[in-house]
Amino acid sequence: MDSTLFDHPIYGLAHTNKQALLLPELQRLTQHHAQHCTEYANLLDAFGVDPDRPPQRLEDFFPLAARLFKSHRLKSIPDGQVFKTLSSSGTSGQPSRIFLDRENAALQSKVLVRIMQHWLGKQRLPLLIADHAGVMADRQSFSARAAGIQGFSFLGRDPCHALKADMGCDLPALLAFVERYQDQPLLIFGFTYMVWQYLLPALEAHDIQLPQAILLHGGGWKKLQALAVDNAAFKARLAGRGIRRVHNYYGLVEQTGSVFVECEQGHLHAPLFTDVLVRDPLRGRICEPEETGALQLFSLLPTSYPGHVLLTEDLGQVLGEDDCPCGRQGRYFRVLGRIAQAEKRGCSDAY
Repeated sequence: MDSTLFDHPIYGLAHTNKQALLLPELQRLTQHHAQHCTEYANLLDAFGVDPDRPPQRLEDFFPLAARLFKSHRLKSIPDGQVFKTLSSSGTSGQPSRIFLDRENAALQSKVLVRIMQHWLGKQRLPLLIADHAGVMADRQSFSARAAGIQGFSFLGRDPCHALKADMGCDLPALLAFVERYQDQPLLIFGFTYMVWQYLLPALEAHDIQLPQAILLHGGGWKKLQALAVDNAAFKARLAGRGIRRVHNYYGLVEQTGSVFVECEQGHLHAPLFTDVLVRDPLRGRICEPEETGALQLFSLLPTSYPGHVLLTEDLGQVLGEDDCPCGRQGRYFRVLGRIAQAEKRGCSDAY
């Protein structure tokens, strides 16, 4: 990746300027993966895509179906350079496997920190994790849940795992953390369902208020939808514990580091290193604003595997570009769930 990209504001580039940065990097990644991943090159060839004649518009890039990472070892590095393997949390069938070399893993962390500093500031806050420490046991092969915890742990300090392996509350650890940090800004990180099902009951049972906390959560909405819990109900229950700064985020293990964070208006925003389109899953055309279709995600981060342009199985709508009332530039969107018959997955849906 061109290192000068880090000189630009995360949400400060309007359409023309942002596309001028994204297009050459995506073109370079397409050529790179075509040269180093035989399976990807074969797919391009089968669909008549010439990597040496790169597209001039986002909508013309060949989107790789994200589910192919379940059935194929898609990577652009030799086996000897695999530093870490990430796995998705699919509840049936084969999980996705994402192969990272050291350089790609470092780039993911660097970009994630840069994105989240926009929302949290540069100060590392005390971190309360709505999970248990054992989920991180295997340091070489990470689940999406473990990868998320590791990635976001860089944003905090003095981490405390609020739960035990049986998902019961680790009350001594939780109370010690609260006593130490309750009266100062702190960060809570967790997957949405874990926060709802396990952390909030513990806070309620012990009447713990955390008015200076910022909650960052993502994944697991399918389970909450089954309980008829929407975003408003989720936030209302958090407000009962004094937690009012709440940011949902959306991302895939296939594009770890490229996260889309919810703004004060309830919109998910595409940061500098990414973009998003919505594609009609039957006809393949690009959908109009507020028209529902499959989310197609672009990321400049995947260098060790061909995940830079992915067609997901998530339904969503692009709501606008450069005109969100929150003032951030770039495209913003909402996620509406999974395409019918698609495999249920998600960092905490799989728990």
